[in-house]
Amino acid sequence: MSEPEDKKRTFVEEVEVAGNQLVDRIRELIDDSNTRRVIIRNLEGKELMSLPLTFGVVAGGIITLTAPLLAAVGALAALVTKVKLEVVREVDDSVSQPNEKSVDEDLEEPPV
Repeated sequence: MSEPEDKKRTFVEEVEVAGNQLVDRIRELIDDSNTRRVIIRNLEGKELMSLPLTFGVVAGGIITLTAPLLAAVGALAALVTKVKLEVVREVDDSVSQPNEKSVDEDLEEPPV
């Protein structure tokens, strides 16, 4: 018998960010365990930098690993006014998200 495969869904989100907010936004994405890759593009769509974030799952030494990465992003941010971030995320379909509510929960009336 074969074991059930992990059901993970990958999706891409595109966000426009001002150059001065780029490092802060990348830090947030590093902390997000679902983020797998961030591609920084100029407004014309040309790829400026691609950052694999799969190491974000590692518990120790995150600051040591990300310091050179953030320095490079900071240097890039100084050169651009606005960029597009292409954020690749991976979500496990078998685990429901804690903040998800069903539509019925929103329609329930409070107890009297």
